[in-house]
Amino acid sequence: MPTDPFREPSTTLVVLDLLGIFVFAISGALVGVRKGYDVFGLVVLGGTTGLGGGFLRDVLIGAVPPAALADWRYLLVPVAAGLVAFVFHPALGRMEPTINIFDAFGLSLFCVAGALKALDYGLGPLPAALMGMVTGIGGGIARDLLAGRVPVVFRGELYATPALAGAAVAVVGTRADLPGSLVAVAGAAVCLVWRLLAVWRDWQAPMPRGPASV
Repeated sequence: MPTDPFREPSTTLVVLDLLGIFVFAISGALVGVRKGYDVFGLVVLGGTTGLGGGFLRDVLIGAVPPAALADWRYLLVPVAAGLVAFVFHPALGRMEPTINIFDAFGLSLFCVAGALKALDYGLGPLPAALMGMVTGIGGGIARDLLAGRVPVVFRGELYATPALAGAAVAVVGTRADLPGSLVAVAGAAVCLVWRLLAVWRDWQAPMPRGPASV
């Protein structure tokens, strides 16, 4: 644990968190647009997507109260993102790949932010990488469940694996005492490129073969 668990988080972590929240909230709100939700539904779905993973991370690593409840910016950003999606949804809705692109950016930012914060709170390399993955996929799972969809992470898409890889790069770079900005960019780039390539090339995780037995 850090010496002072209530100290101000680093600027890098705050920026990564807020950027990740915004782009994830946009992706969640766009799912709500496709489902025909009203403005309140868009804000709720966007907020759940943007805050879910970070909220879970903070509870698991003991960073309480979670940043989403302790800093007004963490609540304002997803609300703003939901309203942006509500106002500009005619243009955004016509771009089918938009949701996947925003989601990939959110995943890459969150997996790095989650791993770095876990390291900051005294976790070892492997748990920190896992916390980065949880931070990246948690909000998307909550979004899909609220929207009545099977979560992306369970549909054979390469989603959790890129998040874990990006988090691992961030952990290794931090342990090697590389500059924080370089670590963040490298980890996010690994996750982002892998995820976008998986979407573009339709790469799938291994699935069970043959009929399922009951």
